[in-house]
Amino acid sequence: MTTLPSSSSDACSNTTSHDDNGNNRRRRQHECSSSDYDRAELWCRQTISSGHGMMFSLQSFHEEINRASNQFGLSFEALHSLFRNAHVIHMKRNSHSIRSQTMRHVKSYLNGSSLLNLARKCNYPPSMMARLIVENVATASSLSLTFNANNNMMKGARGIGNVVDDGNNSRSSSSNNNINNSNNNATNRGGGSNSTNTTKKFVTEALRHPEKMLGCASTSILPEYQFSEKNGATGGGRIVVDSFSQKPLHNDDDGNISPLLSRLCLEVREAIDSDPMYGPRQDKERHNVGIEYELLLEQILRSMDIPFETEAELRVRGTAKTPDVLLSCPVGIRARRKESRNPLYAKSNEEDNSVRSSLTQKESVASVNLEDDDEYEWKVICWIDSKALFGDVETHTNSVLPQVETYVHRFGPGLVLYWFGHAPLSRLGDGHGDVAIVGGNVPDLMLMPTGEVHSQGGKRM
Repeated sequence: MTTLPSSSSDACSNTTSHDDNGNNRRRRQHECSSSDYDRAELWCRQTISSGHGMMFSLQSFHEEINRASNQFGLSFEALHSLFRNAHVIHMKRNSHSIRSQTMRHVKSYLNGSSLLNLARKCNYPPSMMARLIVENVATASSLSLTFNANNNMMKGARGIGNVVDDGNNSRSSSSNNNINNSNNNATNRGGGSNSTNTTKKFVTEALRHPEKMLGCASTSILPEYQFSEKNGATGGGRIVVDSFSQKPLHNDDDGNISPLLSRLCLEVREAIDSDPMYGPRQDKERHNVGIEYELLLEQILRSMDIPFETEAELRVRGTAKTPDVLLSCPVGIRARRKESRNPLYAKSNEEDNSVRSSLTQKESVASVNLEDDDEYEWKVICWIDSKALFGDVETHTNSVLPQVETYVHRFGPGLVLYWFGHAPLSRLGDGHGDVAIVGGNVPDLMLMPTGEVHSQGGKRM
């Protein structure tokens, strides 16, 4: 994970500071100062509303995020997540205005405007603009052709929408004509639920594999829009060669190599590759990162000898509304106070005193690192939910908190772990004290019901 400049003491970083004796002390980690958070959030909103070119170039996006992360004292991952969170909010508020002018954008594309230029002009994500155009210009007939070419992978009588396997892994030409007609109707005028499902499947597959689904203009584009293939910078198509095999990427309907890819295919590929926040690749990367951090959480808990059940194990038991980790017994953690800088919180409350007394009987307070009690308090948790993102105020309030409050009702108090940091705790709701919030890593110390203190460095008695 990217580390931050040493000048920012409240930054979301993984660095440590040294005291006068040369001992390492963990810096306040992954909680932004109010000023850094406000400046970063304002920059995100202004950059998004202005339609900055970084949102239409993967390389430019990473360069700008890296530059701004140093400016605001945030890690690259933290600002990347904060920016996308802000953009999702922007899209929810403004996407309807783009979709309400769908046919205007379709006409611009048909007359030669590229998908990427349309996206820039409308300040709309390139992959979403590609989806909008494919929904209205392409025909789902190529979906049946693709599945016909790969029917050996289909088992049983599973259908795709209203496409039914006849049991012989083949389809007659008359059946294909009926499928094409129904899909064309679904694309242009809606249709039944089966037709709609087929169209959705087609569009999703077209964005994932444009060379396969949109490569042949004669089968992937509606007849009335075939003329658009001669317009635009890629009009007439061109050969695209696989970098590994050095063979053309597209096969025609008969399985033979086709020399040209359609304009629509090339522009969809360009739009997908240029989008730094949305699209199949970005969705897959976010999914993989989420799984990676869930596994990291499980690994750390096992190293601390903390008993727990995973979300998958809970689902096998038939448990609904499952957190990522359900602890087998309640444990205590040291978490930052919500108002840690307020002098009124300098004195430890009775609960903290009793916990400290219990620990002192086992070993000295210094050895378990219970310093700065004016900033930390002990909280009991029964579950942990891993969030591979930055916990900004709006996302936490409108998405995360309502989700985890259902866990509180079922399992008791718990912990939300924002791996990429979070906004100032004073701005984040805590479910009336039942939801602890930690950024950057699993808490170093966990107090078991037996009085044992478990740490990431091993068990302490």
